[in-house]
Amino acid sequence: MTALRKERMTAKEFLLWAERQPERWELLDGVPVAMSPERAIHGLTTHRVANALDWAIAKAQVGCHFLPDSVVVRIDETTTFQPDALVYCGERVSGDTLEVNTPVIVVEVLSPSTATKDLRDKLVGYFRVASLQHYLIVDPDRRVVIHHKRGAGDLIETRIASEGALNLVPPGLAIEVQELFEKET
Repeated sequence: MTALRKERMTAKEFLLWAERQPERWELLDGVPVAMSPERAIHGLTTHRVANALDWAIAKAQVGCHFLPDSVVVRIDETTTFQPDALVYCGERVSGDTLEVNTPVIVVEVLSPSTATKDLRDKLVGYFRVASLQHYLIVDPDRRVVIHHKRGAGDLIETRIASEGALNLVPPGLAIEVQELFEKET
């Protein structure tokens, strides 16, 4: 990721600016940061995550929706992240929406260039969003999912899974870890 050298922005200013940019950007402490190009395995894994979330929502018949990496989550007035996928509940957002304020699940697919940010900055940031219940970090190289779940009080529970089901309650979804990865040959 490359930081853009310019005056610090608020999240509102950033969204107006970022919508006009050809590249994808995030805002970290008021500084726009370009998102790195993705490897093929990242794109394939992101696609599988989106399919698994869509299917799990339909199967559970809950009033939730998923979005791929097209919207931002505002952490505070100077930080926004653009997850690889998210789930929110309630009314469906309009097609013009740039920001989802009440994600229940966010997913980041790990890349060598984003690992530190995903494992540290985003972990702390996402759980500052009151609605967030689950933060999934999907590692396509090691074929594991790090599942951070909001617990009682300020407790964050963590499970590292290479098989079995991810129980995402609330909102009541279940996803098999193996569904998130290409079949091994």
